[in-house]
Amino acid sequence: MERKNQYRTRQGETLEAYLRARPGQHTTAAELCARFSMGKATVYRRLERLVEAGVVAKYTVDGTTAACYAYVGPDQPPDRENCYHCKCQQCGALIHLHCDEVEHLRRHMLDHHGFALDARRTVFYGLCASCRAAQTG
Repeated sequence: MERKNQYRTRQGETLEAYLRARPGQHTTAAELCARFSMGKATVYRRLERLVEAGVVAKYTVDGTTAACYAYVGPDQPPDRENCYHCKCQQCGALIHLHCDEVEHLRRHMLDHHGFALDARRTVFYGLCASCRAAQTG
């Protein structure tokens, strides 16, 4: 009998293929529902199975921003796990950040303060480039 995380469906394969084809990019369940004309419950169920299988990561920022998902399967570079987030306090944009300087901070926090940052739950709040430009424009 197959294990639960190996159970495959056409919808699950469609979602996984879409996410795999967009390395380093994140999407929400609502975006997937609209793109593939799938019901909300189906998309959430399939995404949770992909998360359980370890091929998709679920990123949650706060109680008001929709969770987003990204492919993190075995064919992805290992640094994809360390994705930090920046949230614009004005427009609500969520920006995904892979940055060596932030990695230095993560290592410093661990080595000098004994504190292990969780990259998937670390959020920097501020203003995105568009909102900053609108303020000065």
